[in-house]
Amino acid sequence: MVRRPVAWVVAVVLFAEAFGVAALNWFLGVVVDRQDMSLAGLDPHMMSVSSKIGGIAFGLYFALCGLVALLVAVRDRPPAGFGRVLLISAAVVHALLGAFTWGLVGWPAFLLMVLVFALIVLLLMTYDRPAEPADAAPRGGAGGGGPQVTSPPAPTTP
Repeated sequence: MVRRPVAWVVAVVLFAEAFGVAALNWFLGVVVDRQDMSLAGLDPHMMSVSSKIGGIAFGLYFALCGLVALLVAVRDRPPAGFGRVLLISAAVVHALLGAFTWGLVGWPAFLLMVLVFALIVLLLMTYDRPAEPADAAPRGGAGGGGPQVTSPPAPTTP
């Protein structure tokens, strides 16, 4: 089965991405803090603090998504409730980041975002519950211990 390995890979990728995003934003905050220039009159210290806070916030978000994927891998059960919403939102974030990175960074970054997006969607789809066919036998067995449902007779014309 491919479900558990995909969940493990998604967990590792999201934890690595959480660390990478936090480290990159922290580095950018340090660079902005050490310069003596302002951008459109903004305080460099405020931009530095904002970058660091944003990096920590997004790092924690991706780490939480990675934790959900890790729990899915360990338990071998589909994500439910808030965890499923987190993974869906992470997929949407990666799709949007992929669209932005195509124009701003280039196609290698776009491919990386699409790869992570595809892994998250694969995780969500492999744990999706199959729908029961409409013509399946009732659960009461062949004897049909439950109430019988019949359709009303067709109307007749006078």
